[in-house]
Amino acid sequence: MATEHRTPPVDPLTLEVVELIGAVVARYHEEYEEVAGRHALTGVQARTLALLSLGPLPMRRVAESLKCEPSNITGIVDRLEVRGLVERRADPDDRRVKLAAATPEGQRLARVLRDSLDFAREPLAALSDAERLALRDLLRRMLPV
Repeated sequence: MATEHRTPPVDPLTLEVVELIGAVVARYHEEYEEVAGRHALTGVQARTLALLSLGPLPMRRVAESLKCEPSNITGIVDRLEVRGLVERRADPDDRRVKLAAATPEGQRLARVLRDSLDFAREPLAALSDAERLALRDLLRRMLPV
């Protein structure tokens, strides 16, 4: 006898929270695209540059972090490299692996982009330190380890 699996109904509060998270994410991506466009970048190019400004990464890890196909990341890094914002390096631990790294100009532009993203600053500034810490901790709990 097969056991029937039913998905429990979603309560209205959960639906509202999911919709609010979706709205915040959509607004973030919208502003990221706008800010990136001012610097002749696409949103994904800007997010790639921001990620690489934190330190060199293997191309595979960049793709995983941005939820992109590795072949797409190759093209994105190619375009950033042509502009002098990113460079490829051999991994000192494994010469077969290529690392992508932000150049000094890429680091500078990543800071400019980050400083230009202000949609979240104003609403977050309205929260107390304790509220921002609680929000951070709750969001961390929602993500896989």
